[in-house]
Amino acid sequence: MKMSTKRRYGGMEENTMAILDTYSFSKSSKHISDDRLSFLEAVRSGFLVTENAAAPTNKMFTAIFQILKVESSLDLMMLSYQLLLDLDKVLHYAWSPFSLGTDVTYSEKQEDNDKISGSVDVTYLVNVLEGDLVPRNLAFTKNSDWVSLRESLLNMILVSRKISYKELVKDCLFTMCELSQFSTKCSHDIRPAETVSTETTEKCHTALALALPKAVKCTCAAVQKLLLMIIELDSSKKAADLEGWTTRADGTRTPATEIIMDELTYDKNILFPFFQALDQPKLKLDMIIQYFKKYIPKTNVRTRRSNGGSTNDSTFGGILNSFSNENITKNILKKISSEVAQLLLAHAFQVIFCGILQEVLNRKIKLKLNYLILSL
Repeated sequence: MKMSTKRRYGGMEENTMAILDTYSFSKSSKHISDDRLSFLEAVRSGFLVTENAAAPTNKMFTAIFQILKVESSLDLMMLSYQLLLDLDKVLHYAWSPFSLGTDVTYSEKQEDNDKISGSVDVTYLVNVLEGDLVPRNLAFTKNSDWVSLRESLLNMILVSRKISYKELVKDCLFTMCELSQFSTKCSHDIRPAETVSTETTEKCHTALALALPKAVKCTCAAVQKLLLMIIELDSSKKAADLEGWTTRADGTRTPATEIIMDELTYDKNILFPFFQALDQPKLKLDMIIQYFKKYIPKTNVRTRRSNGGSTNDSTFGGILNSFSNENITKNILKKISSEVAQLLLAHAFQVIFCGILQEVLNRKIKLKLNYLILSL
């Protein structure tokens, strides 16, 4: 006889509660891992494999996410991560890994467990934010629906009193830079421990050498995506401000690009790794232009006959025109080194040339497609 739905899900609920409370029991780590594995398998078979299954409860989602956060086993981390992604694909459920209400309280132990502890955690959280923000921002672009965008998870996080918005942006910036530098040498700097056997050492060294660069790259990409979403949200909020759709309740905050630009100005050590890590061509070019503009002297009057002067230094062409003036170039290089200037110009030209090359390739592909269509 088939087990009733109520009884089956009731048993899974009990299993969930046991997992949520494992930190309070003196069980061996092996038993806890086995329990968690059984739970993950039960959720997958009960809600993803079974047809017409009910949606998992909040407690089940919370249990899966807790396993992702606190587990040290790579297998369990990946199983819980993939399960959350799979559930997100098939279930539109009102559950979020973020607690944004001001009335939510945690014990000290829970606060420790709630800290993000790995790249998989970061990637999942950013995916959740992206999945919530993208459709809302699209609705704002098409229908001017600022209210929906205001209620996005990311916006609620940025206005929450639980975090420091500026510190979050700075953390993203510095994390990007550190991971960018680390990724270029992590595969060479891993050293096997001297206290383990040669065979174990070689296996661990090989596994780390293969896995670590990928983990660093994924984490860097996730942090960059979070930063880009904040910048995109800033842009939409600015547009809403100009149209008069925002209210005093929306508050004000410094755009993320301004915070980043200030940090790049005062800390030259992060300048190179930041532009090396940033893979958004338009944003990279815009920020390079803004960086140079900080050091180009402002003139009250500009005429067509002024030496090397430009009527518009808000474009890259205007920046190049400024460099064609010897006096302006000297003033710029007094404030920033020639090495910094050359690096930024190189990145800017790379963006432009890649854009031109892509346009040429697109035209060639279009011509070939037209030729094939005409020849049919």
